[in-house]
Amino acid sequence: MPTIYLSPSTQEYNYFLSGGTEEQYMNLLADYMEPYLLSSGIGFVRNTPDMTAASSIRQSNAGNFDLHLALHSNAAPEYLAGQLQGPDVYYYPRSIRGREAAETIAANLKYIYPNPDLVNAVPTTSIGEVTRTNAPAVLIEVAYHDNAEDEAWIKNNLEAIAVNIVQSLTQFFGIPFIPAQSPMGGTVRTEGGALNIRSYPSFDSYVIATAPNGAAITVLGQYQDWYTVMYGDAIGYANVQYIEVY
Repeated sequence: MPTIYLSPSTQEYNYFLSGGTEEQYMNLLADYMEPYLLSSGIGFVRNTPDMTAASSIRQSNAGNFDLHLALHSNAAPEYLAGQLQGPDVYYYPRSIRGREAAETIAANLKYIYPNPDLVNAVPTTSIGEVTRTNAPAVLIEVAYHDNAEDEAWIKNNLEAIAVNIVQSLTQFFGIPFIPAQSPMGGTVRTEGGALNIRSYPSFDSYVIATAPNGAAITVLGQYQDWYTVMYGDAIGYANVQYIEVY
């Protein structure tokens, strides 16, 4: 199953017009994303507010991630303060997968941002979080926090933005989007053999882990006849007939 490095902004001194900071609201956005990531079978490691962009890059590069995803809000240059609007999704131009992820995210943000013509996927060679990561990387500037309309859109639509981004990630990874639910406990119930945990909700997909009969397992979501499950460090899919939920 895919795993991302989730890197909400650590820029605590970038203030929104009506209060709050970029760090605060991008971490709230990441908070909203987490249950949708888990229910959809996307694992993640997340930075912390006391980190920096540099330490986030180091932590990302110390792991083996399928995508590095940075979350930011934007501000115009001083001479254009408050005049610019719209999401920008940055990627490194030499990264095929980074570009694919950025274009997918930008295309889907057009469905929820009030002026879709202002949503762009933008190549860059100057942003460290997309040029210095080992994993394909995308940095989303969700909108401009120094513009009153954009600021209000961010603050009033955090969950909708989170859902939209996770939907883009499932599209990028080729897995189904599964609405968030509260995790449930479960027990493996087979006829004695091990339960296969798979990479996709299909009996034809790869087995990524196994759980013995009687093992405790966590159910994160459901897609048709398949549960998204967590067993140890593994997140994948298991057929519902082999799990008793309690």
